[in-house]
Amino acid sequence: MISYIFLQHYWWIIISLLASLLVFLMFVQGGQSMIFSLPKNNLHKTMIVNAMGRKWEFTFTTLVTFGGAFFASFPLFYSTSFGGAYWVWIAILFSFIIQAIAYEYRSKPANLLGQKTFDIFLFLNGSLGPFLIGVAVATFFTGAQFSLNELNQVKWATPWHGLEALLNGRNLSLGLAVLFLARTNGLLYLINSVDDRVLAERSGSKLLMNSVVFLVFFLFFVVTLLVSKGFAFDQVTGTVTIEKFKYLYNLLQMPQVLIIFLAGVTGVLYGLGITIFKGSRKGIWYTGLGTVLAVFALFLTAGFNNTAFYPSSYDLNSSLTISNASSSHFTLKTMMYVSLIVPFVIGYIWYAWKSISNKRITEDEMKTEGHIY
Repeated sequence: MISYIFLQHYWWIIISLLASLLVFLMFVQGGQSMIFSLPKNNLHKTMIVNAMGRKWEFTFTTLVTFGGAFFASFPLFYSTSFGGAYWVWIAILFSFIIQAIAYEYRSKPANLLGQKTFDIFLFLNGSLGPFLIGVAVATFFTGAQFSLNELNQVKWATPWHGLEALLNGRNLSLGLAVLFLARTNGLLYLINSVDDRVLAERSGSKLLMNSVVFLVFFLFFVVTLLVSKGFAFDQVTGTVTIEKFKYLYNLLQMPQVLIIFLAGVTGVLYGLGITIFKGSRKGIWYTGLGTVLAVFALFLTAGFNNTAFYPSSYDLNSSLTISNASSSHFTLKTMMYVSLIVPFVIGYIWYAWKSISNKRITEDEMKTEGHIY
């Protein structure tokens, strides 16, 4: 018989993998955040929008899948976070809704709002989406201000309902790190997918600044995380306590997770290095894989080794763990069998990705192609 503990850990791994893929795929948002600053002319802007437009549905679908899987496997987190910190989640969802609208109507003839309005929509999604997701994920480590009663009904301790997370410097640092990682990956993707010397040179010139800003905020978050107190969960008593250097101990006590994290960081740095110093077009593949590995390891650090993955800084014992927030044994087991088709889905996504990206975007294509965003 498959144990309940195994299923809880299995589904946290699935959630962590989906989250890491989402962070990588937000290179689409990163590219959108630069549609006013990067292009030299309107044709270049159209090339950027269409380069990102070819992949925006992958990001959107992964976001929906991540949310659905989180809801099904850990419903108490979903009800607690969405029921309490709803302003942050509403802002995130709104930014992705206007993205979908923008790609659908940006180039439609005689649209009522005008193309520039939809460009602003893309810019807002590109800037706010990654930043707010980063801030929300940071609360997995810094805590949120909520309490749960015996019926698991959530009560938020502030009238800001999630927006108070923006007042925490560590939350802001991860939000900005995710934003500038998305911008960095967006630039690397453009260098790889657009066949235009001027646009590639402009992307390369912005790559160094964006990558340095990302590294500064990322290193600040990681260092403060490793030296900070964490939220430890006692499996026997069910109590949550504050423990010094909890996340550092998690990495040391789970060396395989530490190896994954270091491999991810190395991949990101290597991809940046070969692009900045050698002019390679292939940097996106190394930084992409590195992004997935590093984020995956951070999520494992947040939820494994008897750690509260959604701690309450207001009421410690209301904190959520993979043990007390998960669905029933039957639900997790049934979903596990369904999840066995995931490799086939990933294979199809890879095939679709390669089919869409079989040639680089050119100026001539933007002038003659029947369907452009």
